[in-house]
Amino acid sequence: MSDGRAVAAAVTDPIGRLGGAFMISREAKGFAMETGLTGWAPYFRGRCGVLGEVDADVVASAAGFFPAEAVRDAWEAASGLPADAAVARYAQVAHEFGRRKLDGFGETGRLAELLDTVAGNADVLGAPLFAGWRAVPLPADDPARVIQLAHVLRELRGGLHIVAVLASGLGPLQAVLAGGSVLIPAGETNAEYFAWPRPYPDVTDEIRERRAQAEVLTDTLIAPAFEVLGEAESDELIVLLDQACTIAFR
Repeated sequence: MSDGRAVAAAVTDPIGRLGGAFMISREAKGFAMETGLTGWAPYFRGRCGVLGEVDADVVASAAGFFPAEAVRDAWEAASGLPADAAVARYAQVAHEFGRRKLDGFGETGRLAELLDTVAGNADVLGAPLFAGWRAVPLPADDPARVIQLAHVLRELRGGLHIVAVLASGLGPLQAVLAGGSVLIPAGETNAEYFAWPRPYPDVTDEIRERRAQAEVLTDTLIAPAFEVLGEAESDELIVLLDQACTIAFR
């Protein structure tokens, strides 16, 4: 058995990039243009459609780091697009992104196998979007599978990170202000991106420390999913994810 917590920490950035970049890709822009949806509406309908035809508060509870009012506006703006159709089309966005970005990477089959093993071993508790996306059928080709599975595991960390943030005594806006991601800068730029209205509270050293604690706790919560891998498999996963990112984002 590998050190699941150490593996989880090591793969956070590459999984976050591979599993999240398709959402701001040219394929995603094509999805928005096809549907006529603007702003956050295509994102929420595509990503959170796995929750079904639910009230916007359900979506806000799962998305975690967005203001509830902004979630409602976006979710209701996209209500004319059936949730299941949005999910199918959003999955296609991920697949097309993977085929474009990972074309020529000969290890996508093995990487997809390892990611699938981890995803299958994870508990759904506290991660509703992970549960929903894990149930979405996988495509046949390996580059597309890699991106969808990276997205699935990104949703696992995202759900557990919401739990960790709240357990660390932070509110969503504080967490957004105190820390960014591999795709989004930290600070007020981050808060603006997530549609939080001004004015913003000050970020104190205590808030930064709590935010750091939340990252550690997230690693701890997600660790059991990675413990299905042996040490050699864990090392292989880390290497292959780094290689995939190098190819995808060169």
